[in-house]
Amino acid sequence: MTRGRYPIYKGLQKPLIYRGFKGKFIYWGIGSLIGGLAAGGLIGALTNMFLGSFATITFMGAGLAYTFMRQKDGLHDKTRHRGAFIHPANLSISYENREKDSF
Repeated sequence: MTRGRYPIYKGLQKPLIYRGFKGKFIYWGIGSLIGGLAAGGLIGALTNMFLGSFATITFMGAGLAYTFMRQKDGLHDKTRHRGAFIHPANLSISYENREKDSF
């Protein structure tokens, strides 16, 4: 019998990009827009419309700036330690005592 070959789609292996945001940061950007709108609307309802519009623009801009800064570190949060790490081997294996105790 001959084996048939079937094409397998493996994807592009690249993160989704939308207007400069990649992967999970798309959701962070949308969250900062919605959060800024909600906070600005609440401030505008409690105080006045000019302060609310200023707060909306400020919160949205700060959220998007924070998202862009976090995106530069990569898609996954990684702890990057600098230096050499030496793990001491504290083994207390004694082969002499095991042979005497077994008989």
